[in-house]
Amino acid sequence: MTTINTPSDRIVQIRNRQLDFFRSGCTLDLNYRKAQLRRLGDALTRWESRLCDALKEDLHKSYEEAVMTELSIVAGEIRSHIRHLRRWAAPVCRHTPLKLFPSRSRVVSQPLGNALIIAPWNYPVQLLLNPLVGAISSGCTAVLKPSPYVPHVSEVIRMMIEESFPQDYIAVVEGNRTVNQALLDLRWDIIFFTGSPDLGRKVMEAASRNLTPVVLELGGKSPCIVGADADLETAARRIAWGKCLNAGQTCVAPDYLLVQEDVKDRFLDLLGREFVHLLGEDPEKSEHFVRIVNDKAFSRLESYLQYGRTVYGGKRNAQTRFFGPTILDEVPPDSPLMQEEIFGPIFPVLTFRTEDEALQFVNSRERPLAFYYFGKKGDRMLSGSISGGACINDTIMHLVNENLPFGGVGNSGMGAYHGKLSFDAFSHRRAVLSTCTRIDLPFRYMPYRFFNFVKKIL
Repeated sequence: MTTINTPSDRIVQIRNRQLDFFRSGCTLDLNYRKAQLRRLGDALTRWESRLCDALKEDLHKSYEEAVMTELSIVAGEIRSHIRHLRRWAAPVCRHTPLKLFPSRSRVVSQPLGNALIIAPWNYPVQLLLNPLVGAISSGCTAVLKPSPYVPHVSEVIRMMIEESFPQDYIAVVEGNRTVNQALLDLRWDIIFFTGSPDLGRKVMEAASRNLTPVVLELGGKSPCIVGADADLETAARRIAWGKCLNAGQTCVAPDYLLVQEDVKDRFLDLLGREFVHLLGEDPEKSEHFVRIVNDKAFSRLESYLQYGRTVYGGKRNAQTRFFGPTILDEVPPDSPLMQEEIFGPIFPVLTFRTEDEALQFVNSRERPLAFYYFGKKGDRMLSGSISGGACINDTIMHLVNENLPFGGVGNSGMGAYHGKLSFDAFSHRRAVLSTCTRIDLPFRYMPYRFFNFVKKIL
């Protein structure tokens, strides 16, 4: 199945109609926004089976994993926004200093306007619709651009959105990077992009022409550090799960292992056992193991195998794009495998002697989207590192809590969302000073009488 590009003139027409719709003021009403959030939630329920079938078709994603990692997260986000929207949108009073008497100060949240949301293929439902929840709750209109690498999911989402919302309000455009470029050539009030750092730079460059604010959710090489004092069995189980989820095609997947040398052999043995517990002796037969998205990505992963010694796994099938969990030892730190985000089920292993050595290695590289540490020195490791998010004695689960910000730092992104931060991401905080007219103190007017007194309160 091939996704058909939405014509450029159609994209311009959609954007212009959404401009008119936003300017009508319809989306400013909080009851309207909550009604649209409920409509999206109802659509998610009605279209659940078709979305799950499409995820199975494009990625071999099981029903259970589709619900856990995609649909349930969006549904939870919708419930949270409906529950808290009125409080989030309420004006917030701020202290007014004496020098501004007799004024009152407050901050008012306003929708930024017309939003463009571009999503990747690895979690094509969640990473497209979760930002949409923030756009709706803040009062924006939105154009959604799913990835062409998951054509069945893209088609189902387009049909679901078209059934649920007028295109003047929310619309889906489809296609390859030509369509991306056509979208980026237009002016938007905010661009929300999830994808690779390389594409993120292009989005930011395009946005800079119109001084458009951006939220960039990117990726990078998220380290997973295992100390000698860790609960090795639990660590192996949680790390194996984090790497198996979506076949490692997760922006916050543990990318590489740093294992304290005293426990390396024992830990790798436990890690291999946990892969078997999760997927069976032959992971190709597992219903819960996702396939690599396309042939190009499969070939890229295969090319990494030359940079280390396979100590577990390595089984693969190019025809079905099955690539089993693989542990690589004796990996050169300067190899391409350690320079590029793996985005697959390959685990390169390096060792360290002291925590300071591990931190020095991590800090010598680009700041990652996630940082994982297993052991008893969590505070020390956190204070000595910088990352978008982090887990101590776990992997990936920090993004499940909608009360925590999810976002990157440096090369792994800018801006954050989930929960109230999704509302904030699509909102402008407007400073408002209200001054009564019954009192009009003369101090600020020329010729600045009583200046010596005024100077004391400035």
